[in-house]
Amino acid sequence: MGDDQVRGRGDRLREIHPADGVLAVVAAAVVVLAAVFGDGLGAVDAVLVGVGSAALAAYRVAPRAVLAVTTACLLAYVLRSDPGSTAAVPVVGAVHTAARAGHRGTAACAAAVFLGGFLVAGTAEGGDTGAAVRQTLLLTGWFLCAVVTGLADRNWQAYLRQTEQRALEAERTREEAALRRAGDERLRIARELHDSLTHSISIVKLQAGVAVHLARKRGDDVPPALLAIQEASGEAMRELRATLDVLRTDEPTGTPAVLVERARSAGIAVDLKVTGRERPLSRAVDGAVYRIVQEALTNVARHAGPAEVTVTLDYGEREVTVRVEDDGAADRARPPEPGTGLTGMRERVAALGGTLRAAPRADGGFAVRAQLPLNAAVMAPAEARADAPAEVRAEAPAGTRAEAPVEAT
Repeated sequence: MGDDQVRGRGDRLREIHPADGVLAVVAAAVVVLAAVFGDGLGAVDAVLVGVGSAALAAYRVAPRAVLAVTTACLLAYVLRSDPGSTAAVPVVGAVHTAARAGHRGTAACAAAVFLGGFLVAGTAEGGDTGAAVRQTLLLTGWFLCAVVTGLADRNWQAYLRQTEQRALEAERTREEAALRRAGDERLRIARELHDSLTHSISIVKLQAGVAVHLARKRGDDVPPALLAIQEASGEAMRELRATLDVLRTDEPTGTPAVLVERARSAGIAVDLKVTGRERPLSRAVDGAVYRIVQEALTNVARHAGPAEVTVTLDYGEREVTVRVEDDGAADRARPPEPGTGLTGMRERVAALGGTLRAAPRADGGFAVRAQLPLNAAVMAPAEARADAPAEVRAEAPAGTRAEAPVEAT
């Protein structure tokens, strides 16, 4: 057995809650007390009841295995001793937990097998057939209620998870809208400063320069105030340009390695691979790589469920390829879910003249693959839309998981 399998089983065993053990003890106590006040409980019967009831403690880890063990043990107990309907209590609990886990067909089959054995035990050796049939019908109602309540509990839990996801999506949408508004406001301020203040300072600097030039040409002494104006206007222009660069830039702080470490600290199994000759990237390409990895890992955390993720950075001679692949819940048979994550990726890649593919994998999970030219320069939005490769310009439902492929396949 490999180390991964040992760790996987250890993780599953840690999912057993103390309350589950209480459930197993209560089920066993009901059966044992009914037997003590009835015809007694033999050693073999006690072992069967104990094993069948104790298995209920692991219903969160392996509900079908628990159902099989509990049904087999309690059915053997019924066939041996015909103890009455209380022997079905652990099996009813196992049927409920199996239905709650989504295995309603298996739960129904186990209930049918147990009811058949119970009826056979009640009518064997000259037993009261009428009483056996009545008890079997009563147990049928118990099992039916167990299946129905298990399915209802499953649907309720799914509804709660869906509500929580909607709340998280709404919160994220609000944050993204706030960030977009802040970015738009920065760009508006930058445009206003460029169109008004930059022009005015340029005129001041130009006029001061002309005055200094004319004074020197005439052989006059240049007034110190005029030199101060010329120097101050030049310094103001340099500072203004630096301010405009800050307002127009939304650069990330960090690297893909930092994002991977953050994801690991959040409980996601992420592996980072770097191939090719690693070298510094331009600011635009480096920012796009960071944002693509960030968005892909965010989608894994929100949609993939328990999954293993591989982030690959492949440095080629003329381009860098970013791949983020997981083996999570995405499936090609599932329809796309609306969202805005892919839109941002596609716009960033298109602005750099690269290609993007984001789609469910054939063997399950989801994959994001972006190729960015190393010598890329950021294009204006209209230019990006016109010059982008066909696979990037292709319209596709924007979503963060289970996307339709962005490029032609």
